[in-house]
This record gives sequence, C-alpha cells and structure tokens, in this order.
Amino acid sequence: MVILSLVSCSVSLFSPPISLRLHLPPVTSLYSHVNFPASTFKTELRPLLLCCLDRRDTALNCLAPSIDGETQIESLFSLFRGIGFKEEETEMILAKNPDVKSTPLDKISARVSSLQSLKLDGFALQGLIAKCPTLLTSEELDLVITFLVDELEGRLDPELVERILSVGDTSFLLSFNQKVRLLIHNGIPKEKISHVLSKVYLSKLMYQKSVEDIERLISYLEPFGGIGIIARRPVILNSDLDTQLIPRVEFIRNLSGEDDFATGTVLRRLPAILSYSVDHMNSHVEFLKSFAGLTSEQVFKIVHVFPNVISTSKERKLRPRVEFLKECGFDSPGMFKFLSKAPLFLALSEDNLSHKLGFLVKIGYKHRTKELAFAMGAVTRTSTDNMQRVIGLYLSYGLSLEDILAMSTKHPQVLQYSHTSLEEKLEYLIEYMGREVEELLAFPAFLGYKLDSRIKHRYEEKLKSRGENMSLNKLLTVSAERFSKTADNIEVICL
Repeated sequence: MVILSLVSCSVSLFSPPISLRLHLPPVTSLYSHVNFPASTFKTELRPLLLCCLDRRDTALNCLAPSIDGETQIESLFSLFRGIGFKEEETEMILAKNPDVKSTPLDKISARVSSLQSLKLDGFALQGLIAKCPTLLTSEELDLVITFLVDELEGRLDPELVERILSVGDTSFLLSFNQKVRLLIHNGIPKEKISHVLSKVYLSKLMYQKSVEDIERLISYLEPFGGIGIIARRPVILNSDLDTQLIPRVEFIRNLSGEDDFATGTVLRRLPAILSYSVDHMNSHVEFLKSFAGLTSEQVFKIVHVFPNVISTSKERKLRPRVEFLKECGFDSPGMFKFLSKAPLFLALSEDNLSHKLGFLVKIGYKHRTKELAFAMGAVTRTSTDNMQRVIGLYLSYGLSLEDILAMSTKHPQVLQYSHTSLEEKLEYLIEYMGREVEELLAFPAFLGYKLDSRIKHRYEEKLKSRGENMSLNKLLTVSAERFSKTADNIEVICL
C-alpha cells in the first residue's frame, strides 16, 4: 500500500498572510518504499501525480478572488476614510449599496471626484453619499454631472445640487436634464436657473411633472407673460395646469372683460395671485361689490393697479378701511376714484396708518373729512419715519403747522416726498434762487419737480432774459415743447 501525503492547504479568509503548502515526496523516495520498476511508476502513478497538481492549481484559482476582494474592501475603506467616514459608517454604505464592492475602485474614485467638481465637499459630500449611496454606482449620474458642469457651467449652488442629487430614484435625474433644458430654451437665463430651481418643490418637479406637462404649462401662460411669470414665481411650475392654473387665470380674465393684456399685467405685477383659489378671489371681489358698492369693472381696475387687494384680509383690513371712507363722506363713485389712486390704503398695517393719522391730526386735519382721507391716501406711499422727517424739515425752514396744512391740502404729495430730496430743493430755492419759503404756499407743487433736469435747467435758461423775479408756477408748469421754443427765441434775440 502506498501512502502519499500530497496536499495540505490552510487558508485564512480574514487576515493575511495566506498560507498554502504543497508537499510532494521526491520520486526516488517512492522507489525506496516498494520494489517496482520505473515503468510501473510512469504508467500507474503518473495520473495520480497529475491529479494532485490539478488540485493545487484549482486551490490557487479559488483563493485569487478572495484576495482581490479583500484588497478592494481595504481600498474602499481607505477612500471613504479620506472623505471623512468612520469604519462603521462605511460598512453601512456598503450594506445599502452592495454594488460598490464589485465596482472597480477607479470608477468609485472618479465618481467621488466628479461630485467634488460640483463644489460638494466636507459634510455636504458625506451627507449626500450616506443618504444616497447609489450615486456611487449609478450610470445615469454621469450624464447629469456632465449637464451640470458643462451645460449649466457649474452655476447651481452646492445646496441646490445636493437637493437635486438626493432623489431616491436616480433614473429620474435624466428627465431633470430635459426639464431644465426646456426652461432655458423658453427664456429662463442660465444665470437665473439656480434661483428658479431653488424656489420649486424639486420632488414634485422631478417625480410628478413630465416634460410634456411643463411644456403645456408654459404654452398656456404665453399670452399673459409666459416664462417671465414663471421666472418671478417659480413655484407655479408645481401647480396643476388643469385644476389650478387654468381656472384661476380664467377667473381674472373674465373679471377683466376677457382682456388678455390686462390679465397679463395683473399676473406680471403679482404672479403670487395664482396661489389663491378661485373661491378666495371671488369672495374678495364680491365683498368689494356688496360692501363698497363697486361694479365688477371697477373692482378689476383696482385689482389691475394693485393686485395685492386679493391677498388682503377682508375682516382685518378691507372692512374697516371701507367704513373709514364712508365716514369721511365718500359714496361708491368717490370711493372708487380714491382707491384707484391710493389702493395701498387698503393693505397697510393698522399700526402704520394710526401713526400717520396722528401726524395729520397734529398738523390740523379734522376727523371724518374728505381732506383727511385724501391726505391719508397721499402718505400711504411713504414711511412713517420719512413723514415725520418731512414735517420736521418744513418746520425748520420757518413754516408753521398751519402752513404745512395749507400746502398739503392744496398738494397732498408734499407729505410723501423724500426728506433728502426736499432739503436739496428748499436749499436751492432759498440760497440760489433767492426766494422766500412762503412762496411754496402759493405753489407747493414746486417740490414735486426734479431738481436738476427741471428746476435748475429752466431757472438758468430763464435767468438769461427775465432776471430773477419770475413766477415759479409759470417757470415749471409750461410744457417742454413750449419752453424749448421760448428758450430758442431768447437765444435768437441775444444774438
């Protein structure tokens, strides 16, 4: 009996070194154990030896993948360590996306580098990979990164890029490219695309809106301002065209008398009006019709100049303001005329109006009078602080409260002008024109003209022929054409 101790193999699967031992006794030693000719060895024992060698090769081949796998794992741990992951965090990533283990290391490393090229680094990169480890192996991502870097020229903020890439299903990223291209093709400038995308619900845009849906939405809004409205109010992209946008736009359009241009003006001035339901808008329209006595046409004219009336609280603001105007003696036509010129009166806070009302009463306005209402309408366009400074400026130039009342009754805007601009005009009037401040009582509108292009220009032209004593009213109120002809005549006479 021949006993051969041929193969002994011990392998450690978890930690190197790997030990592989192959024991083959010399052929001469086989001769010493038994007496048989060499030809017998060649014919009978050679197959056994060859079988043993085959088993050795098989053992080596089985161990090779294990060796490569360990090297891949160690390299991955090293790569993730460089990003900032701890060992247990890396294990969680590999558990969430086992494909990382079988993907060539150079591809994983290249993908990390491409993410860093989008200005994702540090905690942002760690958070993104931990949340969506499929980004490391997704084939679709290469096209998206190329789009973000090459076509959008890396204009998107890192926070926005992180939101975009955080989608659960990376297959939706390909449609993202198409949707953004569609917006740019229709007029959204590349430099504004980051702003637009940051204002929409990306999950809705990517999962629930098809390219065709967005194309239909843009096409429908085209007659009213189209892409310009979307640029100002990007969240419109998340609205449903059939159940939300079309009914709301049609309501405004019907209120306008089917005037597309006027409807577009409302939408461009306040794109956010499309956030309100038809029921909400209709309740405001009906309130102004019933409580203020306005017609549908009059309501739209107010909405046209001040669309925010639709967003104003009916009970906290609209009702008390309309009641105030009624107490001041306005009927429905008068109320419409007032609100057309001072619609902001309906929307200002109670605190803002109460402070301004206090200043007006201090000047000398009487409660429940149209004069008080007109003055209130004029000061809606200025801040409380500016109004206080304006009154103080007039007093510092020697005007009394009675003078300020007389000026503002004749020309209410004198209380809303910028105090800085007023100071320059008063200084020019007194110091350079040599006039008395009391002349403003006869012509307070002087303070409303532009200093350089109107007051200085005309004063210096007229000074050549008529000297200093000329009417402020005649100096400034004559049309530019007539003034130009007069100036030309004076030049000819001088020649």
